[in-house]
Amino acid sequence: MSIIFHESSKTLTLHTANTTYQMQIDLHGRLQHLYYGRRVDDACMAGLYPAIDHGLSPDYYPHRQTRGYSPDVRPQEYTGCNTGDFRLSSMVVRGQDGAYGADFIYESHAISDGKYAVAGMPSAFDRDGEAQTLSVVLRDPVTKLRLELLYGVYEKQDIITRAARLTNDSDGRLTLDKVMTLNLDMPCGPWELIHFHGRHEMECQTDRVRLTDGIRTVSSRLGASSHHHNPFVILCAPTATEETGDCFGIMPVYSGSHRTDIEVDYNGMTRVSSGIHDEMFSWLLEPGDTFHTPEALLTFTHEGLGSLSRRYHRFIRSCIIRSRFAYAERPVLINNWEATYFDFTPDKIGAIAKEAASMGIDMLVLDDGWFGSRNDDNRGLGDWFVNETKLEGGLSMLIERINALGLRFGLWVEPEMVNEDSDLYRAHPDWALTLPGRQPAMGRNQLVLDLSRDDVVDLTCPPILVPVSELVEI
Repeated sequence: MSIIFHESSKTLTLHTANTTYQMQIDLHGRLQHLYYGRRVDDACMAGLYPAIDHGLSPDYYPHRQTRGYSPDVRPQEYTGCNTGDFRLSSMVVRGQDGAYGADFIYESHAISDGKYAVAGMPSAFDRDGEAQTLSVVLRDPVTKLRLELLYGVYEKQDIITRAARLTNDSDGRLTLDKVMTLNLDMPCGPWELIHFHGRHEMECQTDRVRLTDGIRTVSSRLGASSHHHNPFVILCAPTATEETGDCFGIMPVYSGSHRTDIEVDYNGMTRVSSGIHDEMFSWLLEPGDTFHTPEALLTFTHEGLGSLSRRYHRFIRSCIIRSRFAYAERPVLINNWEATYFDFTPDKIGAIAKEAASMGIDMLVLDDGWFGSRNDDNRGLGDWFVNETKLEGGLSMLIERINALGLRFGLWVEPEMVNEDSDLYRAHPDWALTLPGRQPAMGRNQLVLDLSRDDVVDLTCPPILVPVSELVEI
Protein backbone atom coordinates (compact mmCIF):
# COMPACT_ATOMS: atom_id res chain seq x y z
CA MET A 1 0.00 0.00 0.00
CA SER A 2 1.28 3.47 -0.92
CA ILE A 3 -1.10 5.24 1.50
CA ILE A 4 -1.33 4.23 5.17
CA PHE A 5 -3.58 5.55 7.93
CA HIS A 6 -2.56 4.93 11.54
CA GLU A 7 -5.57 5.29 13.83
CA SER A 8 -3.48 5.57 17.00
CA SER A 9 -1.45 8.57 15.85
CA LYS A 10 -4.03 9.92 13.37
CA THR A 11 -1.35 10.09 10.70
CA LEU A 12 -1.76 9.71 6.95
CA THR A 13 1.48 8.59 5.33
CA LEU A 14 2.11 8.51 1.58
CA HIS A 15 5.04 6.43 0.34
CA THR A 16 6.68 6.35 -3.06
CA ALA A 17 9.73 4.27 -3.91
CA ASN A 18 12.12 6.86 -2.51
CA THR A 19 10.01 9.47 -0.68
CA THR A 20 7.61 9.80 2.25
CA TYR A 21 4.90 12.43 2.75
CA GLN A 22 3.08 12.60 6.09
CA MET A 23 0.27 14.64 7.66
CA GLN A 24 -1.60 14.35 10.95
CA ILE A 25 -5.10 15.10 12.19
CA ASP A 26 -4.39 16.95 15.44
CA LEU A 27 -6.41 16.91 18.70
CA HIS A 28 -8.72 19.64 17.39
CA GLY A 29 -9.25 18.16 13.92
CA ARG A 30 -6.89 20.39 11.99
CA LEU A 31 -4.70 18.79 9.34
CA GLN A 32 -1.02 19.39 10.08
CA HIS A 33 1.80 18.78 7.61
CA LEU A 34 4.59 16.79 9.24
CA TYR A 35 7.08 15.59 6.65
CA TYR A 36 8.06 15.38 3.00
CA GLY A 37 11.46 14.06 2.00
CA ARG A 38 13.61 10.95 1.79
CA ARG A 39 11.70 7.72 2.44
CA VAL A 40 11.38 6.73 6.10
CA ASP A 41 9.13 4.31 7.95
CA ASP A 42 5.57 5.01 9.13
CA ALA A 43 6.56 6.49 12.50
CA CYS A 44 4.71 9.67 13.50
CA MET A 45 6.82 12.79 12.82
CA ALA A 46 4.87 15.11 15.16
CA GLY A 47 7.90 15.31 17.46
CA LEU A 48 9.56 17.53 14.86
CA TYR A 49 7.13 20.30 15.86
CA PRO A 50 6.88 20.56 19.68
CA ALA A 51 4.39 22.97 21.24
CA ILE A 52 6.40 26.10 22.06
CA ASP A 53 5.17 29.54 23.07
CA HIS A 54 6.31 31.90 20.31
CA GLY A 55 5.67 35.12 22.17
CA LEU A 56 3.09 37.24 20.40
CA SER A 57 1.99 34.51 17.97
CA PRO A 58 -1.76 34.03 18.57
CA ASP A 59 -2.90 30.62 19.80
CA TYR A 60 -5.90 28.54 18.81
CA TYR A 61 -8.76 29.32 21.19
CA PRO A 62 -8.54 26.06 23.23
CA HIS A 63 -4.87 26.89 23.90
CA ARG A 64 -5.37 30.52 24.85
CA GLN A 65 -4.28 29.76 28.45
CA THR A 66 -1.60 27.10 27.91
CA ARG A 67 -0.20 28.74 24.74
CA GLY A 68 2.39 27.13 22.54
CA TYR A 69 -0.02 26.00 19.79
CA SER A 70 -0.22 28.89 17.34
CA PRO A 71 -1.58 28.61 13.78
CA ASP A 72 1.10 31.12 12.81
CA VAL A 73 3.91 28.62 13.44
CA ARG A 74 2.32 25.20 12.99
CA PRO A 75 2.99 23.39 9.69
CA GLN A 76 -0.31 23.46 7.80
CA GLU A 77 -1.41 21.06 5.10
CA TYR A 78 -3.76 23.64 3.56
CA THR A 79 -4.64 26.88 5.27
CA GLY A 80 -7.88 28.74 5.73
CA CYS A 81 -7.81 32.50 6.13
CA ASN A 82 -8.16 35.15 8.82
CA THR A 83 -7.72 32.70 11.69
CA GLY A 84 -4.34 33.64 13.16
CA ASP A 85 -1.91 32.31 10.55
CA PHE A 86 -0.35 35.45 9.10
CA ARG A 87 1.83 33.64 6.59
CA LEU A 88 0.76 32.96 3.02
CA SER A 89 -2.81 31.68 2.88
CA SER A 90 -4.02 28.89 0.61
CA MET A 91 -7.39 30.48 0.01
CA VAL A 92 -9.52 33.53 0.79
CA VAL A 93 -13.30 33.30 1.14
CA ARG A 94 -15.99 35.91 1.81
CA GLY A 95 -19.44 35.19 3.17
CA GLN A 96 -22.61 37.03 2.16
CA ASP A 97 -22.07 39.37 5.11
CA GLY A 98 -18.69 40.41 3.70
CA ALA A 99 -16.70 38.73 6.48
CA TYR A 100 -13.51 36.90 5.56
CA GLY A 101 -12.63 33.66 7.27
CA ALA A 102 -12.28 29.88 7.07
CA ASP A 103 -10.87 27.38 9.55
CA PHE A 104 -11.00 23.86 8.13
CA ILE A 105 -11.68 20.89 10.41
CA TYR A 106 -11.15 17.26 9.45
CA GLU A 107 -14.30 15.32 8.57
CA SER A 108 -13.25 12.13 6.76
CA HIS A 109 -10.80 10.54 4.39
CA ALA A 110 -10.85 7.76 1.81
CA ILE A 111 -8.12 5.68 0.16
CA SER A 112 -8.81 4.16 -3.25
CA ASP A 113 -7.00 2.52 -6.13
CA GLY A 114 -6.56 4.52 -9.30
CA LYS A 115 -6.18 8.25 -9.89
CA TYR A 116 -8.71 11.01 -9.22
CA ALA A 117 -9.71 13.25 -12.15
CA VAL A 118 -9.74 17.05 -12.38
CA ALA A 119 -12.86 18.32 -14.12
CA GLY A 120 -12.27 20.38 -17.26
CA MET A 121 -8.49 20.64 -16.92
CA PRO A 122 -5.46 18.55 -17.87
CA SER A 123 -4.17 16.24 -15.19
CA ALA A 124 -2.15 13.07 -14.75
CA PHE A 125 -3.72 9.72 -15.54
CA ASP A 126 -2.87 6.19 -14.45
CA ARG A 127 -1.36 4.59 -17.55
CA ASP A 128 0.08 1.51 -15.80
CA GLY A 129 -2.51 1.00 -13.04
CA GLU A 130 -0.07 1.87 -10.27
CA ALA A 131 -1.66 4.98 -8.72
CA GLN A 132 -3.59 5.32 -5.49
CA THR A 133 -5.75 8.25 -4.43
CA LEU A 134 -6.15 9.81 -1.01
CA SER A 135 -9.11 12.13 -0.51
CA VAL A 136 -9.27 14.15 2.72
CA VAL A 137 -12.48 16.08 3.43
CA LEU A 138 -12.30 19.14 5.68
CA ARG A 139 -15.04 21.64 6.50
CA ASP A 140 -15.29 25.17 7.84
CA PRO A 141 -18.11 25.00 10.43
CA VAL A 142 -19.11 28.65 9.98
CA THR A 143 -19.33 29.09 6.21
CA LYS A 144 -20.13 25.38 5.58
CA LEU A 145 -17.43 25.45 2.89
CA ARG A 146 -16.25 21.89 2.21
CA LEU A 147 -12.64 21.37 1.16
CA GLU A 148 -11.53 18.11 -0.43
CA LEU A 149 -7.77 17.66 -0.69
CA LEU A 150 -6.76 15.16 -3.37
CA TYR A 151 -3.47 13.26 -3.53
CA GLY A 152 -2.43 10.92 -6.31
CA VAL A 153 0.47 8.65 -5.34
CA TYR A 154 2.60 7.12 -8.10
CA GLU A 155 4.86 4.86 -6.06
CA LYS A 156 7.19 3.60 -8.79
CA GLN A 157 7.61 7.02 -10.37
CA ASP A 158 8.22 8.94 -7.12
CA ILE A 159 5.52 11.49 -7.97
CA ILE A 160 2.71 12.81 -5.76
CA THR A 161 -0.01 14.87 -7.43
CA ARG A 162 -2.18 17.36 -5.59
CA ALA A 163 -5.42 19.19 -6.27
CA ALA A 164 -8.34 20.59 -4.27
CA ARG A 165 -12.10 20.93 -4.58
CA LEU A 166 -14.17 23.49 -2.67
CA THR A 167 -17.93 23.03 -2.41
CA ASN A 168 -20.47 25.45 -0.96
CA ASP A 169 -22.69 23.36 1.33
CA SER A 170 -24.41 26.42 2.81
CA ASP A 171 -27.67 28.12 1.84
CA GLY A 172 -25.96 31.37 0.89
CA ARG A 173 -23.44 32.61 -1.63
CA LEU A 174 -19.72 32.46 -0.96
CA THR A 175 -17.03 34.30 -2.91
CA LEU A 176 -13.57 32.85 -3.43
CA ASP A 177 -10.98 35.62 -3.84
CA LYS A 178 -8.02 33.24 -3.83
CA VAL A 179 -7.75 29.47 -4.26
CA MET A 180 -4.35 27.81 -4.48
CA THR A 181 -3.71 24.23 -5.49
CA LEU A 182 -1.38 23.45 -2.62
CA ASN A 183 0.37 24.63 0.48
CA LEU A 184 3.71 23.01 1.34
CA ASP A 185 5.43 23.82 4.62
CA MET A 186 9.07 22.87 4.25
CA PRO A 187 11.54 21.83 6.90
CA CYS A 188 13.93 24.54 8.06
CA GLY A 189 16.45 25.55 5.41
CA PRO A 190 18.46 27.16 4.16
CA TRP A 191 17.03 26.63 0.68
CA GLU A 192 17.71 28.00 -2.76
CA LEU A 193 15.07 28.73 -5.39
CA ILE A 194 15.50 27.77 -9.03
CA HIS A 195 13.05 29.04 -11.61
CA PHE A 196 12.98 29.62 -15.36
CA HIS A 197 12.21 32.90 -17.09
CA GLY A 198 12.83 34.53 -20.43
CA ARG A 199 11.58 36.52 -23.39
CA HIS A 200 11.05 36.07 -27.11
CA GLU A 201 14.06 34.26 -28.61
CA MET A 202 15.65 33.97 -25.16
CA GLU A 203 13.38 31.47 -23.45
CA CYS A 204 13.99 29.31 -20.38
CA GLN A 205 16.77 31.22 -18.67
CA THR A 206 17.74 29.73 -15.31
CA ASP A 207 17.77 31.78 -12.12
CA ARG A 208 19.06 30.35 -8.82
CA VAL A 209 18.87 32.49 -5.68
CA ARG A 210 19.27 31.99 -1.94
CA LEU A 211 15.98 32.34 -0.06
CA THR A 212 16.01 34.88 2.77
CA ASP A 213 13.33 36.26 5.11
CA GLY A 214 10.31 37.53 3.19
CA ILE A 215 8.27 36.43 0.18
CA ARG A 216 9.51 35.74 -3.33
CA THR A 217 7.01 35.31 -6.17
CA VAL A 218 7.24 33.52 -9.51
CA SER A 219 4.17 34.32 -11.59
CA SER A 220 2.63 35.25 -14.91
CA ARG A 221 -0.52 37.26 -15.60
CA LEU A 222 -0.48 36.75 -19.37
CA GLY A 223 -3.39 34.32 -19.31
CA ALA A 224 -0.91 31.72 -20.51
CA SER A 225 2.03 30.10 -18.78
CA SER A 226 4.38 31.94 -21.17
CA HIS A 227 8.11 32.20 -21.52
CA HIS A 228 8.15 35.13 -19.08
CA HIS A 229 7.96 32.92 -16.00
CA ASN A 230 7.59 29.17 -16.30
CA PRO A 231 4.99 27.56 -13.94
CA PHE A 232 7.60 25.41 -12.23
CA VAL A 233 9.97 25.95 -9.32
CA ILE A 234 12.67 23.93 -7.58
CA LEU A 235 13.72 24.36 -3.97
CA CYS A 236 17.08 22.80 -3.30
CA ALA A 237 19.88 22.68 -0.78
CA PRO A 238 22.60 25.29 -1.43
CA THR A 239 25.04 22.44 -2.04
CA ALA A 240 22.82 20.66 -4.57
CA THR A 241 24.43 19.80 -7.89
CA GLU A 242 23.31 17.79 -10.90
CA GLU A 243 24.35 14.56 -9.16
CA THR A 244 23.67 15.10 -5.45
CA GLY A 245 21.70 17.12 -2.93
CA ASP A 246 18.11 17.56 -1.71
CA CYS A 247 15.72 18.96 -4.33
CA PHE A 248 11.95 19.57 -4.22
CA GLY A 249 10.01 20.12 -7.43
CA ILE A 250 6.61 21.89 -7.61
CA MET A 251 5.04 21.84 -11.09
CA PRO A 252 1.48 23.14 -11.68
CA VAL A 253 -0.27 21.38 -14.57
CA TYR A 254 -1.80 24.65 -15.72
CA SER A 255 -1.30 26.95 -18.69
CA GLY A 256 -3.22 30.02 -17.46
CA SER A 257 -2.17 32.89 -15.21
CA HIS A 258 -0.28 31.26 -12.37
CA ARG A 259 1.46 32.21 -9.13
CA THR A 260 3.91 30.48 -6.82
CA ASP A 261 4.93 32.26 -3.61
CA ILE A 262 7.77 31.16 -1.36
CA GLU A 263 7.87 32.66 2.12
CA VAL A 264 10.59 32.34 4.74
CA ASP A 265 8.99 33.34 8.05
CA TYR A 266 10.45 34.79 11.22
CA ASN A 267 11.12 31.30 12.59
CA GLY A 268 13.07 30.24 9.51
CA MET A 269 10.34 27.94 8.17
CA THR A 270 9.65 27.98 4.45
CA ARG A 271 6.15 27.88 2.95
CA VAL A 272 5.33 27.30 -0.71
CA SER A 273 1.91 28.25 -2.07
CA SER A 274 1.13 27.52 -5.72
CA GLY A 275 -1.88 27.75 -8.02
CA ILE A 276 -4.04 30.15 -10.03
CA HIS A 277 -2.94 33.79 -9.92
CA ASP A 278 -5.29 35.64 -7.58
CA GLU A 279 -5.04 39.08 -9.19
CA MET A 280 -8.48 39.91 -10.61
CA PHE A 281 -9.63 36.45 -9.53
CA SER A 282 -13.06 36.20 -7.94
CA TRP A 283 -15.25 33.10 -8.10
CA LEU A 284 -18.84 33.12 -6.96
CA LEU A 285 -19.91 29.85 -5.33
CA GLU A 286 -23.65 29.51 -5.27
CA PRO A 287 -25.12 26.93 -2.87
CA GLY A 288 -24.10 23.47 -4.11
CA ASP A 289 -21.42 24.77 -6.51
CA THR A 290 -17.93 23.26 -6.61
CA PHE A 291 -14.65 24.86 -7.66
CA HIS A 292 -11.78 22.62 -8.86
CA THR A 293 -8.19 23.81 -8.67
CA PRO A 294 -5.62 22.81 -11.27
CA GLU A 295 -3.32 19.94 -10.41
CA ALA A 296 0.33 20.12 -9.36
CA LEU A 297 3.08 17.51 -9.51
CA LEU A 298 5.42 17.12 -6.54
CA THR A 299 8.62 15.18 -6.29
CA PHE A 300 11.64 15.04 -4.00
CA THR A 301 15.07 13.57 -4.53
CA HIS A 302 18.32 13.62 -2.58
CA GLU A 303 20.23 12.76 -5.76
CA GLY A 304 20.43 16.21 -7.30
CA LEU A 305 18.88 18.23 -10.08
CA GLY A 306 19.54 15.69 -12.82
CA SER A 307 17.53 13.04 -10.98
CA LEU A 308 14.66 15.50 -10.46
CA SER A 309 14.64 16.47 -14.14
CA ARG A 310 14.66 12.89 -15.40
CA ARG A 311 11.85 11.95 -13.02
CA TYR A 312 9.61 14.70 -14.38
CA HIS A 313 10.44 13.87 -17.99
CA ARG A 314 9.54 10.20 -17.49
CA PHE A 315 6.31 11.05 -15.69
CA ILE A 316 5.11 13.60 -18.22
CA ARG A 317 5.69 11.17 -21.08
CA SER A 318 3.93 8.31 -19.33
CA CYS A 319 1.12 9.99 -17.40
CA ILE A 320 0.45 13.47 -18.83
CA ILE A 321 0.76 13.08 -22.62
CA ARG A 322 -2.31 11.17 -23.75
CA SER A 323 -1.70 10.90 -27.49
CA ARG A 324 -0.20 7.92 -29.25
CA PHE A 325 2.95 9.99 -29.72
CA ALA A 326 3.92 9.91 -26.04
CA TYR A 327 6.78 7.52 -26.74
CA ALA A 328 7.13 8.06 -30.47
CA GLU A 329 10.42 9.21 -31.93
CA ARG A 330 10.08 12.89 -32.80
CA PRO A 331 10.65 13.74 -36.47
CA VAL A 332 13.49 16.04 -37.47
CA LEU A 333 11.73 18.85 -39.31
CA ILE A 334 12.42 21.98 -41.26
CA ASN A 335 10.11 25.00 -41.18
CA ASN A 336 9.97 27.46 -44.07
CA TRP A 337 9.36 30.58 -41.96
CA GLU A 338 12.79 32.21 -41.73
CA ALA A 339 13.56 31.18 -45.32
CA THR A 340 10.48 32.76 -46.92
CA TYR A 341 8.29 34.47 -44.32
CA PHE A 342 5.01 35.21 -46.20
CA ASP A 343 6.60 35.27 -49.65
CA PHE A 344 6.47 31.70 -50.94
CA THR A 345 5.23 29.62 -53.85
CA PRO A 346 4.93 25.86 -54.33
CA ASP A 347 8.26 25.93 -56.15
CA LYS A 348 10.03 27.71 -53.27
CA ILE A 349 8.62 25.24 -50.77
CA GLY A 350 9.49 22.36 -53.08
CA ALA A 351 13.10 23.53 -53.34
CA ILE A 352 13.43 23.69 -49.55
CA ALA A 353 11.89 20.22 -49.25
CA LYS A 354 14.23 18.76 -51.88
CA GLU A 355 17.30 20.04 -50.06
CA ALA A 356 15.90 18.85 -46.71
CA ALA A 357 15.29 15.36 -48.11
CA SER A 358 18.90 15.15 -49.27
CA MET A 359 19.99 15.82 -45.68
CA GLY A 360 17.79 13.09 -44.18
CA ILE A 361 15.23 15.45 -42.62
CA ASP A 362 11.88 13.78 -41.88
CA MET A 363 9.26 16.51 -42.26
CA LEU A 364 8.54 19.91 -43.76
CA VAL A 365 6.20 22.26 -41.90
CA LEU A 366 4.46 24.99 -43.91
CA ASP A 367 4.24 28.07 -41.72
CA ASP A 368 2.13 31.25 -41.67
CA GLY A 369 0.77 32.66 -44.92
CA TRP A 370 -0.97 29.75 -46.67
CA PHE A 371 -4.54 30.95 -46.00
CA GLY A 372 -6.92 33.84 -46.68
CA SER A 373 -5.33 37.21 -47.54
CA ARG A 374 -2.37 36.47 -45.28
CA ASN A 375 0.53 38.22 -47.02
CA ASP A 376 1.69 40.03 -43.87
CA ASP A 377 0.85 39.84 -40.17
CA ASN A 378 -1.81 42.57 -40.27
CA ARG A 379 -4.57 40.69 -42.05
CA GLY A 380 -6.22 37.34 -42.79
CA LEU A 381 -5.78 35.58 -39.46
CA GLY A 382 -8.97 33.65 -38.79
CA ASP A 383 -9.79 32.93 -42.44
CA TRP A 384 -8.65 29.30 -42.53
CA PHE A 385 -9.14 28.71 -46.24
CA VAL A 386 -6.30 27.89 -48.61
CA ASN A 387 -5.01 30.82 -50.66
CA GLU A 388 -4.96 29.11 -54.06
CA THR A 389 -3.56 32.23 -55.71
CA LYS A 390 -0.38 31.70 -53.70
CA LEU A 391 -0.64 27.90 -53.59
CA GLU A 392 -1.81 27.00 -57.07
CA GLY A 393 -3.50 23.63 -56.94
CA GLY A 394 -4.16 23.93 -53.23
CA LEU A 395 -2.60 22.16 -50.31
CA SER A 396 -3.30 18.67 -51.64
CA MET A 397 -1.02 19.14 -54.64
CA LEU A 398 1.75 20.59 -52.45
CA ILE A 399 1.44 17.75 -49.96
CA GLU A 400 1.74 15.18 -52.75
CA ARG A 401 4.87 16.94 -53.98
CA ILE A 402 6.44 16.94 -50.51
CA ASN A 403 5.48 13.33 -49.81
CA ALA A 404 7.00 12.24 -53.14
CA LEU A 405 10.35 13.44 -51.80
CA GLY A 406 9.98 11.11 -48.82
CA LEU A 407 9.03 13.85 -46.37
CA ARG A 408 5.99 14.07 -44.14
CA PHE A 409 4.01 17.31 -44.16
CA GLY A 410 3.02 19.54 -41.25
CA LEU A 411 0.94 22.70 -41.18
CA TRP A 412 1.01 25.79 -38.94
CA VAL A 413 -2.31 27.02 -37.51
CA GLU A 414 -3.25 29.55 -34.83
CA PRO A 415 -7.00 28.99 -34.42
CA GLU A 416 -7.38 31.02 -31.23
CA MET A 417 -6.42 34.36 -32.86
CA VAL A 418 -7.99 36.79 -35.35
CA ASN A 419 -7.06 39.97 -37.21
CA GLU A 420 -9.53 42.84 -37.42
CA ASP A 421 -8.81 42.84 -41.16
CA SER A 422 -10.33 39.41 -41.81
CA ASP A 423 -13.60 38.06 -43.10
CA LEU A 424 -14.13 36.28 -39.77
CA TYR A 425 -13.84 39.45 -37.69
CA ARG A 426 -16.00 41.46 -40.06
CA ALA A 427 -18.73 38.83 -39.74
CA HIS A 428 -18.35 38.22 -35.99
CA PRO A 429 -16.61 41.10 -34.16
CA ASP A 430 -18.30 39.97 -30.95
CA TRP A 431 -16.28 36.74 -31.02
CA ALA A 432 -13.07 38.58 -30.06
CA LEU A 433 -12.25 39.17 -26.40
CA THR A 434 -12.20 42.89 -25.58
CA LEU A 435 -13.11 45.11 -22.63
CA PRO A 436 -16.45 46.86 -23.24
CA GLY A 437 -15.97 50.45 -24.37
CA ARG A 438 -12.16 50.22 -24.48
CA GLN A 439 -9.73 49.95 -27.35
CA PRO A 440 -7.64 46.79 -27.02
CA ALA A 441 -3.89 46.60 -26.71
CA MET A 442 -2.72 44.81 -29.86
CA GLY A 443 0.19 42.45 -30.45
CA ARG A 444 0.87 41.81 -34.15
CA ASN A 445 -2.56 43.33 -34.84
CA GLN A 446 -4.22 40.25 -33.30
CA LEU A 447 -7.13 39.66 -30.96
CA VAL A 448 -7.92 36.52 -28.99
CA LEU A 449 -11.09 34.63 -29.87
CA ASP A 450 -13.51 33.58 -27.15
CA LEU A 451 -13.03 29.81 -27.24
CA SER A 452 -15.48 29.37 -24.36
CA ARG A 453 -18.22 29.72 -27.00
CA ASP A 454 -19.22 26.60 -28.91
CA ASP A 455 -20.02 28.58 -32.07
CA VAL A 456 -16.50 30.02 -32.12
CA VAL A 457 -14.90 26.60 -31.67
CA ASP A 458 -17.12 24.98 -34.29
CA LEU A 459 -16.17 27.51 -36.97
CA THR A 460 -12.55 28.37 -36.22
CA CYS A 461 -10.74 25.20 -35.12
CA PRO A 462 -10.27 25.09 -38.19
CA PRO A 463 -12.14 24.07 -41.39
CA ILE A 464 -8.95 23.44 -43.41
CA LEU A 465 -9.80 22.43 -46.96
CA VAL A 466 -7.57 19.35 -47.10
CA PRO A 467 -8.30 15.76 -46.00
CA VAL A 468 -7.25 15.24 -42.40
CA SER A 469 -5.60 11.95 -43.40
CA GLU A 470 -3.03 13.93 -45.42
CA LEU A 471 -1.84 15.98 -42.42
CA VAL A 472 0.55 14.83 -39.72
CA GLU A 473 -0.11 15.35 -36.03
CA ILE A 474 2.97 16.50 -34.12
